[in-house]
Amino acid sequence: METYLSSVIKQFEYYKMLGEKTFAQVSDEQLFWQFNEDSNSIASIVKHLSGNMVSRWTDFLTSDGEKADRQRDAEFDNDIANRSEMLALWNKGWQVFMDSLRSLTASDLDKTIYIRNQGHSVIEAINRQLAHYPYHVGQIVYIGKMCAAAWHSLSIPKGNSQQYNAEKFAQEKHQAHFTDEFLQPPKN
Repeated sequence: METYLSSVIKQFEYYKMLGEKTFAQVSDEQLFWQFNEDSNSIASIVKHLSGNMVSRWTDFLTSDGEKADRQRDAEFDNDIANRSEMLALWNKGWQVFMDSLRSLTASDLDKTIYIRNQGHSVIEAINRQLAHYPYHVGQIVYIGKMCAAAWHSLSIPKGNSQQYNAEKFAQEKHQAHFTDEFLQPPKN
């Protein structure tokens, strides 16, 4: 169970990094761009993620994950003023979420928590967010790719799969998390 917790923490850190690398590739204006009236901007997706994270993960083990003061519908309003405000929301949500996730122990994983009065094991609640948060980060990346003037791949660039695989298969078999190479600082 400790392996599970460390694995999901690394996966969430990876998706956080993908969002941040996308923010770095788009202009301030592009953070608020919407394809049409019914679509979301990067900023509104960030606002939703932050609202969800703060609601779900504040007092995670002791209170319902849908807090009474959450204004979910307003999370989709494209009303963030600027990049700094958006990043503050992003960081607040991830801070609350990751602090709560890192505080869990193996003995917590079978406990029951509630979201809108529906019981979930802690593992189920984590897995629910492991589907939800990457879904929205994928939307952020997709919008970023549509908007960026010159997109820099966040993983294996097109046309480099063969070289990437050759480098991987040239190594001895070893135990590692798939995110390790992406979350490590670059080697000089």
